[in-house]
Amino acid sequence: MRRLGFFLVRRRRAVLGLALALAVLAGTLAAGAVPRMSLARFEAPGSESDRAQAELAGRFGTGSPDMIFLVTAKRGTVDDPAVEAAGRALAGRAEAHEGVAEVESYWSRGRPATLRSADGRHALILVRVPGDADHVRAGVLPALVPAITAEHELLRVRAGGGEEVFRATVPLARQDFVRAELVIFPLAFALLWLYLRRAPAALLPILAGVFAMAIALALLRGPLLFTGISTFALNLTLAMGLGLGIDYCLFVISRFREEVALGRDRAAAVAGAVEHAGRTVLFSGLTVAASLAVLFALPFDFLRSFAYAGIAVVIGGLVTAVLVLPAVLAVAGGAMLPRRQRPVRSGGFWHTLAVRVMRRPLVFGGVATAVLLVLAAPFLGLRFGVADDRILPPDAGPRQVQDVIRQGFPAEETDAIQIVSTGSGGSRDGVTGYAVTLSRLPGVAQVDSAAGVFTDGRRTGDGDLSRFEGSGSWLSVVPSAEALADPVRLAEAVRAVEPPFAVLVGGYPAELADYRASVVDRLPLLLALMLGVTFVVLAVMTRSVILPVKATILNVLSLGVMFGAIVWVFQEGNLSGLLGFTPTGSLDPSIPILMLCVAYGLSMDYEVFLLSRIKEEYDRTGDTGEAVATGLQRGAPLITAAGGILALTFAAYATASVSFVQMLGVGMAVAVLVDATVIRAVLVPSLMRLAGPLNWWPRGRATTSPR
Repeated sequence: MRRLGFFLVRRRRAVLGLALALAVLAGTLAAGAVPRMSLARFEAPGSESDRAQAELAGRFGTGSPDMIFLVTAKRGTVDDPAVEAAGRALAGRAEAHEGVAEVESYWSRGRPATLRSADGRHALILVRVPGDADHVRAGVLPALVPAITAEHELLRVRAGGGEEVFRATVPLARQDFVRAELVIFPLAFALLWLYLRRAPAALLPILAGVFAMAIALALLRGPLLFTGISTFALNLTLAMGLGLGIDYCLFVISRFREEVALGRDRAAAVAGAVEHAGRTVLFSGLTVAASLAVLFALPFDFLRSFAYAGIAVVIGGLVTAVLVLPAVLAVAGGAMLPRRQRPVRSGGFWHTLAVRVMRRPLVFGGVATAVLLVLAAPFLGLRFGVADDRILPPDAGPRQVQDVIRQGFPAEETDAIQIVSTGSGGSRDGVTGYAVTLSRLPGVAQVDSAAGVFTDGRRTGDGDLSRFEGSGSWLSVVPSAEALADPVRLAEAVRAVEPPFAVLVGGYPAELADYRASVVDRLPLLLALMLGVTFVVLAVMTRSVILPVKATILNVLSLGVMFGAIVWVFQEGNLSGLLGFTPTGSLDPSIPILMLCVAYGLSMDYEVFLLSRIKEEYDRTGDTGEAVATGLQRGAPLITAAGGILALTFAAYATASVSFVQMLGVGMAVAVLVDATVIRAVLVPSLMRLAGPLNWWPRGRATTSPR
């Protein structure tokens, strides 16, 4: 690394020229990457619900509706002849629209109570649009929704349903991130100036973050050739690109200043910064990339998108900090230095704090651990659920449609569980007995089948029997509005009923159950891979077994506090009034899993930096206590500043209108702050003092003479 530093100094003009060309190329490729990003669904390919949908579409030409149009009579009720005629015409217009495969309405289905509000003012039109998320949300709905919701003399029509909810989520999330970035840039500059005290030095890390983002987006053009990457990965690229770009550049600039303060000339100072800070940045990047790479173990394109984006961001940050920044320092390093050069001292606040903690490690470490465990305690009440329209703000159109359905309709036919036979479907008596049993389940409003409509174990009508004509049999289990407070439980109850013939269970509740099970079942594998890979990286860096174990324990504590915070806030609803979101009593597993990988990698970022400083001092002196105190004195101010800026970057997203984005911002800000303060300032010195010489096992003491 030292030889690389001198090489970059000698070839600084060529490096800067190549960096400029790379910036132009990356900017061009990045601009082309964004439109190619795709929309994604929360689905489990190959699951029972996925196969059920394929059977329904192939054999019966039907399936779960993708869109809901809420039709409201401006005068009278939806049963008035004029309103009915207008509603039928509207449904016909939707059915004739390109891309629409199936349309059903209150009027075409024989006026079932499940498609009519209790007060008679509202009725539903259900639309099925086959295809992937991009085709549905970007290809069909932009034309279909305005055509159906246009002003009408007798009707008011609003669009809702799962596809419309997530179609509305994407632009809102982008607006949230753009608005947050507009706040973050000036605040980050102000904080960097307070720490570095030079405007050029404060501006350089921000420019580096932008450069890292551009490289990351350009690199995503590669995987975009063979796989889909979610548009939400763009948000992660922006947030992490700026944060890691600032962090890595701060590490290098601070070390460059330290080398100059020790009397090195500029070339030697740059080489020293690359040798020490550059090596730290490389190992830090490896840990962050490794933490995110474990998302490839999950069979979900949505989560894999973040692995591609995160690794690309790390590469962009490494190129910027290790290759480009040293050349900038070689040319304009004088502008990065403080106006008054202060000598490097081993004493100071952080040195004194470390010494005090190490004198009574059990007391300080015990109190700090107890505080963190109390903060993490809400995590014990974590309940995994599924995302719905309530991730949107209350004034969003699709959210308002769902609110009307929840409050005004007796059942949720749009979210029916669909049971399809895998063979002939058995006899009429078998279908009848099965429907009777299903209709008695708690939370089931009615069961529609080829044998009729059943409620509470009794046949209550014929319904639209033509829907069930085809090869085999299928049934529609319509949940009550109350049952969808926990749709997964309802799906499990339906699957627990012994069918008289072989069946597949699908529909919205079953899809959510399969998705949640697929994610949660793979959590142990995810954790094992993440802990194992980062352990190996730290072991290679420190040449120790004990230090990676300690780092893993501390980072798990940090993650516990983060999950405690998001459960307390977003699951239990505390601060919901302040932040402006609607709690649902559970958390969708996708975003917490993403946060787990990102937070673990970023926590290791600071662990790597601090351990590298401590190890450097230990190699020089062979004294663990002094190495910890001196390493903390030299590393803690930078870690605190970098952590504060990164926490600010994420905290700005707490102002978002989409609760997913808010959760990411609040949780990551808490994790970074706890990690950069309590854990690094108190628990690291106390645990290292307790371990003593074992810290360096099996390497033992390996001192080197000071340069």
